[in-house]
Amino acid sequence: MKYIAIIPARYASTRLPGKPLASLAGKPVIQHVYQHVAQCTALTDVIVATDDERILDAVQGFGGNAMMTRADHKCGTDRCLEAMNSWLKQHPETDAEDLVVVNIQGDEPFVHPEQVSDLCRCFENQQTDIATLARPYSPSDSWEDLQNPNTPKVVFDKHNRAILFSRSIIPYLRNVPQEQWLMHHTFYRHVGMYAYRATILQTIATLAPTPLELAESLEQLRWLENGYTIRVAVTHHATIGIDTPEDLLKAESLVTSL
Repeated sequence: MKYIAIIPARYASTRLPGKPLASLAGKPVIQHVYQHVAQCTALTDVIVATDDERILDAVQGFGGNAMMTRADHKCGTDRCLEAMNSWLKQHPETDAEDLVVVNIQGDEPFVHPEQVSDLCRCFENQQTDIATLARPYSPSDSWEDLQNPNTPKVVFDKHNRAILFSRSIIPYLRNVPQEQWLMHHTFYRHVGMYAYRATILQTIATLAPTPLELAESLEQLRWLENGYTIRVAVTHHATIGIDTPEDLLKAESLVTSL
């Protein structure tokens, strides 16, 4: 198998326009993402897939790989697919059957190379179609953290195959006071990084929305509802995505404290 990482990086953002180019500790956010991902030795290539020449120029300026993609993609998965197909055309010696694509969002400057490696290792199991990450809650986390619907949760079986993703708390602990739930069970927050077999990525892009997906507004439920195996790797590395100017300030404080 060959593994490549594709980092979708769109310029437009409602809450923070141009965020891939926002300065973080003297470097653009996208450079932090790229350089952390590139430390994963399992990868054959790392590519930023963008819709804006300013991002393209910035990535090439620090020595990274980047390619232009269409501006009308509805989601990062579609942009990732276009970039993957372009990469395959540029590398005719690689068959899609032998390729895995790791999709890392361009606003995750604290992605850890070990997380990328964890995703790649999931494909040592031939039954894995898609891989993703989960991070356990700690008993010291608050009830407010656990019930936050903006942090999806995941449950998986003993073979680390995802059973369900939800914005609700799963599972429900019967006959246990809510304030004690975190002491009686290990809950997992879903970390939104994915890897796909190339042939699976080509297929899931054609799937129509499904009832659970529409109910929860979680794209990964579409894949589960269509019978794909999503393998979950457990990570203990915390990541901070950047969506707002406040997130950027928080990230700046974290970088300077490291």
